[in-house]
Amino acid sequence: MADSAVAPAHPSATIVLVRDSDPGLQVLLVRRNKKLTFHGGAWVFPGGRIDDGDDDGDILSTARRAAARELKEEAGLDVDLDDLRPVSRWITPEILPKRFDTYFFLAPARSYDVVIDGGEIHDYRWSTPAEALDLQRAGEIELPPPTFVTLTVLADCADVGQAIERVPADEPRKFTPRICKIDGGACSLYEGDAGWAKADPEADGPRHRLWLLESGWRYERG
Repeated sequence: MADSAVAPAHPSATIVLVRDSDPGLQVLLVRRNKKLTFHGGAWVFPGGRIDDGDDDGDILSTARRAAARELKEEAGLDVDLDDLRPVSRWITPEILPKRFDTYFFLAPARSYDVVIDGGEIHDYRWSTPAEALDLQRAGEIELPPPTFVTLTVLADCADVGQAIERVPADEPRKFTPRICKIDGGACSLYEGDAGWAKADPEADGPRHRLWLLESGWRYERG
């Protein structure tokens, strides 16, 4: 696809809302309306596009405001902006017709009484990362790749404190996937992978990728 034909990446933001519970660390997942063209029916973190009213001149601050607003609209919950820690930034590959530049933030839940909007969002669940990943592997729920990777990173965190410690204090880690077809599925390469620059999953060197295989997904970083 020529550069002139590349669809713009719409600025957006999302919140990985976490809480402590008897089963351990839990995250809030919401299910998108099946009729939506973008990830319809998938389970995601609350979030959406950044609006003009969110803009305060600084992109991270603007994204925080947007993420908090979307959480309120989709799940009826409030969050302290100062609690939002930048986790990652995901930019949809250029080959796709609908693209987003999404900032992910992690924040502890201050209340748990979720009220979904009934429009864009049709269901919700508090789940440990491991439970959500097991359901995805069993084919019972759909998780977009950014949600899958984020849950994988948090899967061994015992509580909110450990989850917060897992988040770097500097700029959010940037993910600009380069997707390669391989036998049995696809491989999504991220910055830091030896094959990312040339979109070559066979390149020797460090690994930072998501295996999107028919037999199951697997995040690899090392």
